Amino acid sequence: MSPKSRKISRPLWIPVVAAFMTLKGKILLGRRPEGQNLPGLWEFPGGKIELGETPEIALQRELQEELGIVAEIGPIILSSSHQYGNTGILLIFYKVEVWRGQIHPVHHTELKWFSPEEIKMCSLPEANYKVLERLVQTL
Repeated sequence: MSPKSRKISRPLWIPVVAAFMTLKGKILLGRRPEGQNLPGLWEFPGGKIELGETPEIALQRELQEELGIVAEIGPIILSSSHQYGNTGILLIFYKVEVWRGQIHPVHHTELKWFSPEEIKMCSLPEANYKVLERLVQTL
């Protein structure tokens, strides 16, 4: 088989933004709803970057949709990639410490503030769990 006739399959990569939201030394996580990927797992708020959005605008939109707040997006604190089967995600974490409005679960079934010790005991998606130590070090 010649190199030109062999088709190389590439994974689909999805850019995702996530908020590392902290308050008084605790970190906000949301529980994923049933009927979606990874139901019942705790995750950092955020989501997919839509076509035409900057990562910061995407995270502001996601936090409005998921938590009902208007957030001031801080600096990037970590980026990582993870593969779920044939789909890869590029995950960009931003520090978020300032917002307007009352946080409430619009998308998640539950929201909770965890201490760094408690968060290590949570069931998290693999992509979040593998960077947890590095995220907690940014507190």
